[in-house]
Amino acid sequence: MVKHLRYLFISAFIFSSCSSLKTLTSGNNNKENTSSGISSNTAKASASEKKEVKFLENISSSPAGSKTIPVETEKKVTTSVIKNEPAAKPSAASSKPNAVEVASSLQLKYAILLNTEVENVPNTELLKKIDEWYGTKYCMGGTTSKCIDCSAFMQILFSSVYGVSIPRTAHEQYKATTRISRTELKEGDMVFFNTRGGVSHVGFYLQNNKFVHASTGGVTISDLFDPYYLRRFVGVGRVEKTGLAKQ
Repeated sequence: MVKHLRYLFISAFIFSSCSSLKTLTSGNNNKENTSSGISSNTAKASASEKKEVKFLENISSSPAGSKTIPVETEKKVTTSVIKNEPAAKPSAASSKPNAVEVASSLQLKYAILLNTEVENVPNTELLKKIDEWYGTKYCMGGTTSKCIDCSAFMQILFSSVYGVSIPRTAHEQYKATTRISRTELKEGDMVFFNTRGGVSHVGFYLQNNKFVHASTGGVTISDLFDPYYLRRFVGVGRVEKTGLAKQ
């Protein structure tokens, strides 16, 4: 009996020791796992912080598809390009004054009347004389600023601008000039018309199919292709003369 009790006591002691040992081992394992978990998380956080700081300090983001360039390198490249770029030189065209800016009000006025560019009306002496008589009333046989006829106006233009004398009447002026083609017209040629039978009217050709003359409405500028003058056109005469201003 005593022997059996001894066995029971020894068995109970062994079982209780195993449970305590298991609990102690399990507790130690949990502590180790917890410690290793904390250490692992701490290491990951440190690594993440290091990567993030490195990205912010050293890398410049670019649009998709382009290469990422370090900020410091990019600044150096930009500075180098700026230093080596030659200074822009003003072009020859930009240094020249605009024709409109240097033109006189008289040139601007007649450029509009002739429907041309202002640089195409350089003969200011001619323009001054035309402008002096522009709008003067017409009268047959007139030779003054009160009223003037077509042939007398031609005499004034040729005498004052070119220093050349021409006959008095339109018919005489037609006979004294050399016939040329209408396609060869240039400034200073005379254009003749049949308004009353034969050569009875004359004008001074300017350019762009425009001519100045003393018409029944006064001294004005008309167009050769005006139906009235086109139907009555006779021909073109060029004065053979010396001392004519160069065209």
